[in-house]
Amino acid sequence: MTTPGVRPNFLPPGLVSNLQDVLKKKGNHPPEEDDDKSNNKKDDESAVQSSAPVDDYDPSKPVIFVTNSDGIDSPGLTFLVEALAREGLYNVSVCAPQIDRSLSGHSFTFQESIAVSSAEIKGATAYEVSGTPVDCVSLALSGALFAWSKPQLVIVGVNKGPTCGNDMFSSSAVAGARQALVSGVPSLSISLSWKKGESQENDFKDAVSVCLPVINAAIKDVENGTFPKSSSLHITVPSPPLENKGFKLTKQSLWRSKPLWQAIAANRNPSAARFMSNQPGMGLQLAQLGRDASAAGAARRLNSQKKNLEVVESVGVSGKVDHNRTVKYFRLEFQDTTQEETDENLDFRALTDGFVSVTPISVSHLIDPDIEKAASEWITAATSN
Repeated sequence: MTTPGVRPNFLPPGLVSNLQDVLKKKGNHPPEEDDDKSNNKKDDESAVQSSAPVDDYDPSKPVIFVTNSDGIDSPGLTFLVEALAREGLYNVSVCAPQIDRSLSGHSFTFQESIAVSSAEIKGATAYEVSGTPVDCVSLALSGALFAWSKPQLVIVGVNKGPTCGNDMFSSSAVAGARQALVSGVPSLSISLSWKKGESQENDFKDAVSVCLPVINAAIKDVENGTFPKSSSLHITVPSPPLENKGFKLTKQSLWRSKPLWQAIAANRNPSAARFMSNQPGMGLQLAQLGRDASAAGAARRLNSQKKNLEVVESVGVSGKVDHNRTVKYFRLEFQDTTQEETDENLDFRALTDGFVSVTPISVSHLIDPDIEKAASEWITAATSN
């Protein structure tokens, strides 16, 4: 789990410009295109598609697909991809979020368009996506993006911050690995137990070196059919990684972090406040036009960077504006809680003791017999009257 630091909250200039354009055109029907303009548009679309990078795909090598939750520019992803590429044994493909999408859980981007642009990562065919890690995995496995039809292994990581216990339910890193598993592809998710004020960026590189033998073994065992089926493995590396006491198979605990919602004053967002004060009702219109603006704004930003863009147009749903509505701002942070569980084979306990925790994550629908019995007795009693 990654607990993001406090960052200034401001409106990106591209998004502001896009929003203003949309508001000016709102309610107006675009003029019909003549045949020449229509043909030119088709030519432009063909040019965008043809400018997309071509996979340097070697069919004799297995495909390893990599994504993460921290974003395409995170050092954990970079070090992992570079290490896999140096092995020279795999086709390495990457599709990762443009920004940090930790704690987005198993969420898809639905009824909105996402922008996909090529990215430069040495040794890999890479894309960045304006969506969630689950979007990235789902898109990659759909066959619409890469030359291959199915990877041998999906790896999500290396992600910043430990993911143990109940925090796995909100972890988008674990969710990405789970999505691969649901789709019939073996997967690993890897996290580094980052310690604020102690850990350094190079710890990600060390975490990769610790996990690389396990990754290579997993790839080999998937090929020969001996990798554990019906489960994904979540690996959490202690910090500093090179001082670990070895790997330990662990059970998912009940450990959790406590969510803390804090109210944020309007003056804590000076850039946004300054703009909003000059745009009556813009806050509500921004929320209502967010779907249009986010996709078009992402396209404008990516085009300005001269990146190869693949985008599907969509239209958001707008409602009526209520100028009397009050807008408040809140920021979510997390606080660690004390756990009473003492089993040394639990994930957080093994991590605290200096071991690399390896926790199987299953999508099995089997229910504990005691829970099933209790539920049966309850529903019988509840419906007997």
